[in-house]
Parts: sequence; C-alpha cells; structure tokens
Amino acid sequence: MIIKMLTKAPRGTKDILPDEIRAWQFIESKIKNICARYGYEEIRTPTFEHTELFKRGIGENTDVVDKEMYTFTDRGDRSLTLRPENTAAVVRAYLENKLYGQKPLNKLYYVGSMFRYDRPQAGRQREFHQFGIEALGEASPFLDAEIIILAVQFLREIGLKNLSLALNSVGCPNCRPRYRELLQDYFRDKLGDLCRDCNERFERSPMRILDCKVDGDKEFMANAPAMLDCLCDECKAHFAAVRDNLRAAGVDFTLDTRLVRGLDYYTRTAFEIKCADLGAQSAVAGGGRYDKLVEEIGGAPTPAVGFAVGLERVLLLLAKQNLLPPAEAKVEVFVVAMDKSMTQAAFLLGQELRQAGICAAFDYGGRSFKAQMREANRLAATYVIILGEDEIKNNYVTLKNMESGEQRQISRGQVAGFLKK
Repeated sequence: MIIKMLTKAPRGTKDILPDEIRAWQFIESKIKNICARYGYEEIRTPTFEHTELFKRGIGENTDVVDKEMYTFTDRGDRSLTLRPENTAAVVRAYLENKLYGQKPLNKLYYVGSMFRYDRPQAGRQREFHQFGIEALGEASPFLDAEIIILAVQFLREIGLKNLSLALNSVGCPNCRPRYRELLQDYFRDKLGDLCRDCNERFERSPMRILDCKVDGDKEFMANAPAMLDCLCDECKAHFAAVRDNLRAAGVDFTLDTRLVRGLDYYTRTAFEIKCADLGAQSAVAGGGRYDKLVEEIGGAPTPAVGFAVGLERVLLLLAKQNLLPPAEAKVEVFVVAMDKSMTQAAFLLGQELRQAGICAAFDYGGRSFKAQMREANRLAATYVIILGEDEIKNNYVTLKNMESGEQRQISRGQVAGFLKK
C-alpha cells in the first residue's frame, strides 16, 4: 500500500509531462506577449500565505473558505494556507512592498499554481494553474473595459472559438442592503426547496444563493430579483460606461443578472467568459472590480479590478477544438559514431555544436549504426552527422539531410558555421 502511494500522484494533481509541455509553453508565451502590449508587469507571490489573509480577503461565508482551502499549522504554530486564488496575495504584496507609493496605477499579472479541495474532474484539479491580471489604483470604467477586452483577446489569440461574454454589476455597499432584503423576501418561502448550503447562505450571504451549483437550474431561480434594479446612481453610471466602452470596442456581451461570482470581494463589474464546448461548467475566465479589498486587508481605500483564467480549462478547450500546437522537432543534429571507439569524438562534436547554439544529440552507449539511425529518426532530427574511420582520418564529417536523404562532406572545422546558416 505504501509503495503504491509513493508511485502515484495525490488525487486531484497531475504531472505535466514533456510531450504536453509544448502546449503550456505556447500559452505562457501568449500571456507574456499580450501583457507586455497592455503594460502589465509580472508578479510572483508565495505559494502559501497566512490563513487570515484569505478569510478576510475572500470572505468567511464563501465555499472556498468554508470547504475548499488547504490549511495547515506549521512548526511555529502558525496557520498557513496554500493559495486558493491569487488576488488577495497580490493585494498583500502591493501593501507590504508599498507599490502604491511607486506609481498611482499598478498593472500586474501572474501565472501559477492554486489549490482547492474540490471534486476532481476534466479541466478542474485540486492543484490547478491560473493566469491572472490585477490593476490597482484606478476607478475608471475604462479600466474595467480594458481588462475584459484583454481577457477576450487573449483567449481569441490562442485560437479558441465559441466564446461568449456574460456581464453583470453586483453593486456596492450603498446599494446591496436593499438587494439583500429583496432576495430574502423572495427566497423566504422557498427555503424548503433549497439545499442545505443555500439555507445557510440565506442569512449570511443571500447573493450566494444565485451562484449555487445545486439549485441553479430550478425554475424559480430565473425570477429572482436582479441587482441591476437596485443599483445606486453611481453604480448605474459606472456599469453603463463599461457597457458603452465594450460596445465601442466591438466586444459583444450578454447581461446575466444571476452572475455574482463566488468570492465576497467583488463590487460593481462582474464578468465571465464561457465556452459551451465545456458543458455545464462552461466558465473559462472570470473577474471583476473589487474596490473594497485593499481596505479590508488593511490598506487605504483603493479601487481595483482583475480577472483569472483557468489554464487547465484552456488546454482542455484547445484539445476539444483541435487547436493544440504541433510538436516541433527538438533535435537539429544527431551525431552518429560508426564505431564505439569514435564515441568520444561524437561527444565532443556534440558539445561544440551545442556551444554554437545548435540543438544536438548523440548516442551515449556506443550502439550499432542502425540503432543510432533509428534514434535519430525517433527524435525527428533534421540532420545526421556521421563520423567514421575516413571522416576522423581526413578531418571531415558526412552530413545527411534526413528529409531529402542528400549527403555531403564538410570540413570538420566548418560544420557549426554551415549548420547555423
């Protein structure tokens, strides 16, 4: 039993193997490129933080904090938690390192592992990876529109199709109390039809009922009060400007009055990007504005907005839509030694080519000529360099183009230069 555990990854985690890493690198290169164009700089935060950061930042009434966090006590008797999301951690880093003092608007992005104890399923693991954007220090609805456009553009640039953008406003502390009352009035006589979690949410956070995965499809949910009908004048104006900016930029969206997101820190704009190809759990990316989070964690009132993209879900969609990038030839040159006594010469030529910036390989074990040629084919080498007795004696190599079969003799000292051309 112990041996079996040692040779099996924990449930909800997954090895990313060499033949899969090309797709990850493709996505990561797109992330770096688009963030550079929009002026976002990378930030890397610790994998674990003090538990209280997530309790205060995400909200103690959320499913993430109540049910999904990986929390442990270290040897110093401190309660620590593997990050279930990265917004609270970025805000903590923003405050601790006084980034607000360096410039009025900090535009940051991250890529990294997150951890939630959830039921593993396709595209959703207990250790998962997110690409996220956080922009801190600006309340303008133009910034809301910018980060939404960035998210949509990123997903389109990696090739994804059948995407849809859902948009809502979840208001602010000024207009939410009235909405809370309306929701409780509406759901009070329906508590018997709601799940146990929703009965608990009824008093603590009735907006969470709208986000329930168990009761979400029940008929009465469609007629629940809409936050848009309760927005204060400032929230109405802000949301109208966000919609106007998106339309002006040619970005289509639909209003979803039940979209509240699953974390307590959201205010005003909330959005999700979905793809029907994923089935019921169709969200690929989501985010919104969180103007109260910095203050909640201990900073001065600071407007902020951001989003996160689940990279496993993106990869799942790329596979479903046949958009995974093709494998590239990894080896440019394979050096073949005709005789075992020439293995060192093949080794030294391989090192010379690598130092010249050429991807080269050779056979470590001194196998037969046929075995070495099979290995060159397996590695999809573009060229094979053959070192035999005549080549060593006369200081040249035989270069074979593996696609055309053409062979030529080249002076030993000119090999690297010829290949680099």
